[in-house]
Amino acid sequence: MSSNNVNSPNMKLEVVLFGASDVDRAKAFYENLGWRLDIDIAEGDFRGVQMTPPNSEASIIFGKGVTPDNSGSAHSLVLAVDDLDIAREDLIARGVNVSEVFHYAGGPFNNAVENPRVGGRDPQGRSYFSFASFEDPDGNGWLLQEIKERLPGREWKLTQAQDLDVATIANLLRETAEQHDRYEKTHAEHHWWNWYAPYLSARQNGSSSEEAAAAADRYMEEVFPVLSR
Repeated sequence: MSSNNVNSPNMKLEVVLFGASDVDRAKAFYENLGWRLDIDIAEGDFRGVQMTPPNSEASIIFGKGVTPDNSGSAHSLVLAVDDLDIAREDLIARGVNVSEVFHYAGGPFNNAVENPRVGGRDPQGRSYFSFASFEDPDGNGWLLQEIKERLPGREWKLTQAQDLDVATIANLLRETAEQHDRYEKTHAEHHWWNWYAPYLSARQNGSSSEEAAAAADRYMEEVFPVLSR
């Protein structure tokens, strides 16, 4: 591994974009999988829907006008799972048509050999080598890849977040108070810190003020539904 990674800027895979012939159908499909709905926005001939798999830092965006053509063209998008059998059972319970477990004859993702997919788990039980597959309504293909233990060098070392100076914290608290004022005026009495916490967390993780406010509203609706009206 190159030592230059130490000085490289953070660069995370954020979103994969693909088309959908029926946006509502695609949205319902991924909601049924338990994926988080981040945004659904429409403007003129454009509609974009962003959804995120459970505990994933990368998301998908699909819709109308998202890609040059709206045909399903994504192939073998990979979802890492801790337990392939549990993941398959969950999808099947949600009505998804999932393949049987298989491994690649020539090693992971090697489609260059004849009959690349072989039924059953990797004979040696290795991480990265056992798979299952499914498709969404537009034919966008997904692979479940079982990763029980990552190989050395496959995880980024976490670095301590830079401390915020007092002025930055003060401005962020002021902004949070202003954003919370809108929520407070339209909802039942509640503890302000329950709204502040998800807002501040979202802002510190790079969300815009609008996105952070939506995240805080969503948190309150999910955790304290009696307050919503």
